[in-house]
Amino acid sequence: MSVPPFPFQASPDVLRRHLDQYVDAIIRSLSSKSLTLPKGKNFIEYPVFEEAYEALKQATGGFRRLNPSDILDACRQKPMALIVLRTILGFSPAEWAAVTRERSGLPVEVGFVRGLEQRIKSRPLRPISFSPETRRKVLELIKTACSLIEEGAPDLPDTIHRLDKVDTKEGLKSLDRVSVLGVPYPMLLYERFLGRPFASHRDAVSELIGQVLEIPIERLLIDHRISFRKTSRAESVPGFSQAPDFIIPDEHNPRVVIEAKYAEDEGTARDKITRILRLVNDAQGRYQVIACIEGRGFVRAKDLGALIIGTEGKVFTLKTLNYMIEYTLLKEFKSV
Repeated sequence: MSVPPFPFQASPDVLRRHLDQYVDAIIRSLSSKSLTLPKGKNFIEYPVFEEAYEALKQATGGFRRLNPSDILDACRQKPMALIVLRTILGFSPAEWAAVTRERSGLPVEVGFVRGLEQRIKSRPLRPISFSPETRRKVLELIKTACSLIEEGAPDLPDTIHRLDKVDTKEGLKSLDRVSVLGVPYPMLLYERFLGRPFASHRDAVSELIGQVLEIPIERLLIDHRISFRKTSRAESVPGFSQAPDFIIPDEHNPRVVIEAKYAEDEGTARDKITRILRLVNDAQGRYQVIACIEGRGFVRAKDLGALIIGTEGKVFTLKTLNYMIEYTLLKEFKSV
């Protein structure tokens, strides 16, 4: 007697007897999106960044003098120049706000900096006008950046200074040298080694990355005219200790819930499997729990085995998503 190739096709008894085989089948069907990122809204292309960089470079005489008023004028004409300035520091918006508060005493909030940057990214090269209060805070941000860059990085025992970078270590001398001669490639690679390429952009689009499964699931439900309720992030839904991603047909009479999880590292994957199993435990047979997983983080055989048994084999990936209607209770709700 042949064994069904996927866990959602097998009986509970077959699942237990051939669990290792089904764990391997799921792992083989997983794919990784680690080499690509969604651009998302207001993605800044390199030519835009470069034009803003040149505006900042011209306003500072080739980075030989940092006059906050001149830089503020440049940022009003080419707002993206302000984000270029932050990039030179190597700070996040939150870090820039915190250091500015410490140095100036002015209440420059994290939300203010993040909101300003979102506004800038929507029109990065279009002149911008500031209210008096906004102008005052932006000028303090610029003053803080200028003083930090001019100071450079001191030699500290047993610690590394955040400005100990090829373009800021020796103050303006480093910045001028890099802007004229270019960055030595080994140093550039070293700085990437300490951080992560595209780290800030990955953080900015993390929610979109998580939708790599949610979007095709929603499309599948719509195509089969299945009534469903899609919950929002961190939403509290009556009757659930944690809100699943999809409830069919709705939270008032749940018959099927779908939890979609993407993970590229094993620790995150383990936490997400625990979340799915919590839904299984809460269900108490009242509704079917379907797990949709993707990403190379889901490789721990023990965790996957628990997920397969807990969901009675109802574990799908992007490659097997087209089977989801046929092999779950969703088939009872399709209207086509």
